[in-house]
Amino acid sequence: MKKTADIIKLTDKHVARTYGRLPLALVRGKGCYVWDADGKKYLDCVTGLAVDNLGHCHPEVVKAIRKQAGALIHVSNLYHIEPQSRLAKSLTRLSFADKVFFCNSGTEANEAAIKLARKHSADQGYNNRYEILTFTNSFHGRTLGSLSATAQKKFHAGFKPLLSGFKYVRFNDIDAVAKTVSPKTCAVLIEPVQGEGGVNVPDKQFMKDLQQLCRDNGLLLMFDEVQTGFGRTGSLFAYERFGVKPDVITLAKALGGGMAIGAMMATDAVMKSFVPGTHAATFGGNPLACAAAQAALDVVAQKSFLKTVREAGDYFAKQLHALARKHPVVKEVRGLGMMLAMELKVPGLPVLNNCMEKGILINCVQNSTLRFLPPLIITRKEIDTVIRTLSESLSRLEP
Repeated sequence: MKKTADIIKLTDKHVARTYGRLPLALVRGKGCYVWDADGKKYLDCVTGLAVDNLGHCHPEVVKAIRKQAGALIHVSNLYHIEPQSRLAKSLTRLSFADKVFFCNSGTEANEAAIKLARKHSADQGYNNRYEILTFTNSFHGRTLGSLSATAQKKFHAGFKPLLSGFKYVRFNDIDAVAKTVSPKTCAVLIEPVQGEGGVNVPDKQFMKDLQQLCRDNGLLLMFDEVQTGFGRTGSLFAYERFGVKPDVITLAKALGGGMAIGAMMATDAVMKSFVPGTHAATFGGNPLACAAAQAALDVVAQKSFLKTVREAGDYFAKQLHALARKHPVVKEVRGLGMMLAMELKVPGLPVLNNCMEKGILINCVQNSTLRFLPPLIITRKEIDTVIRTLSESLSRLEP
């Protein structure tokens, strides 16, 4: 097996440089831990950016993949696919939705939602009603449509002109939304908790008011739950934490238990606008990905499991707040469930690097915000290890 330096050299030579990679080559994972090519062990609080919610190589997911891989890996959606049908039944049973469109990623799911919103509007006879409102610091993906929906200028550089038909509104400000709605507006797209934007949590009343505003104006309310879905916030879907129900929801990341899969779900009244020929994805809902997703969903959807996630998330947040009181360099702690952040008054990369040296993997977004997305199976003992290491790293920033 090649060492870390060999893998880095191979990557640099042959892989497109679209990522700012850390000098780490991970080759194995189990539970909350990963190992690099040199044999060093790390406690993973990144989890593939909220993909490995059940940790790495969960036995039920691995078992399902092995079984399905020996039976059928891929067939076209020209035919009926049993694992896809079963997964769709489970997802609709556990949510507000009636129908599911399967794809391969979060950005694809959001592209599908954008198309559905416009098609639904056209089907209602509104030929000039196509604009979608999104929010400052949002992130919806990197394909051109989802990039255009993303209200962060740093992602737009070099790709203009963007797709027209999007208006950006101040996050968590219902008056700003109301003022921006126009006769051209057909939908509102929002992350119930902004992930890449810095783990920004809106007020519960704002979410309720947003739902009512959409109903009053005949607008679709679409939730991007690509990162928040499948237990990350302490409920199966984040919309449950706010007591609102969207018309459309997009999913990916943790849906497949580590396998690549995305989904866009909606009510019958909305999804009827998607008919044969309006949208498709060759690999969407393939047997292998759906079998893995079903196994992961069967674990995460258990009430006892979600209760444990909420308790662990509350404990993690409590410890982060204690660190904030101890270290003046911390500006704010925020989050929901097991989706947490610590904003610093200085750049966060030195803390990230120091934690990595000490065997803890964390993430930094928006330059100064440390983001924590640990496996939902993390224990209090492991959280304490993270907190202790983080405290040592923060101390190095202070005089």
